[in-house]
Amino acid sequence: MKKIVLIEDETSVVSFIKKGLQEKGYEVSVAFDGPTGVSLVQENDFDLVILDIMLPGMNGLDVCKEIRKTNKNVPVLFLTALGTSENIVLGLENGGDDYLVKPFKFIELVARIKSLLRRSSPIATPEVLENNSDSEHVFQFSDLMVNDYTKKVSRAGEEVSLTSTEYKLLMYFLNNPEKVISRAEILDAVWGVNYDLGTNVVDVYVNYLRKKLDNQEDNKLIHTVIGMGYVLKRP
Repeated sequence: MKKIVLIEDETSVVSFIKKGLQEKGYEVSVAFDGPTGVSLVQENDFDLVILDIMLPGMNGLDVCKEIRKTNKNVPVLFLTALGTSENIVLGLENGGDDYLVKPFKFIELVARIKSLLRRSSPIATPEVLENNSDSEHVFQFSDLMVNDYTKKVSRAGEEVSLTSTEYKLLMYFLNNPEKVISRAEILDAVWGVNYDLGTNVVDVYVNYLRKKLDNQEDNKLIHTVIGMGYVLKRP
């Protein structure tokens, strides 16, 4: 049974979401304020965090920052009544994986949850892996190595720690090597946003990834193509 923590202060919303998700077979824990939510996530092993932005004690953006200090992989779904692109991007830039604008239909919430859980799950079980070559799950590009089963990343033999969003971004580049990819394509593939937010969230995350992978000026893998987007190519 997948375990979800809902950090939300509106009792009517909590009742609606908790009842619906329990009927779908999820185990749901609840926190009604930011600090309690942070403690719950730090002390328990959850599969997903549903997080409101407007919270007492600590807003959702700060809650997400605190969660990411100790847990970089648990998917975070923001709920927000503030549907402007700026607020959506703030959530993504502060470690969120997806967002849902209030009011929303329950069927849409369930679809987002299933999508996030699918993204965060291994692509194969250990039993399946035993019957397949390990190389099927390993990507190599120049001196970059990624095992998509274990989710381990290394560059020149040095292990690199990535957040779930950074990892998804890297995998998208690896699946499109040498191809110039637009910001709109990246938004759609990594965040599931199929329209231009008119913001720099893609640039922010590409820079995060570059800082971890491209620490030598003459050995960069991710390059900017001015006016067009980004490309993963060999130094």
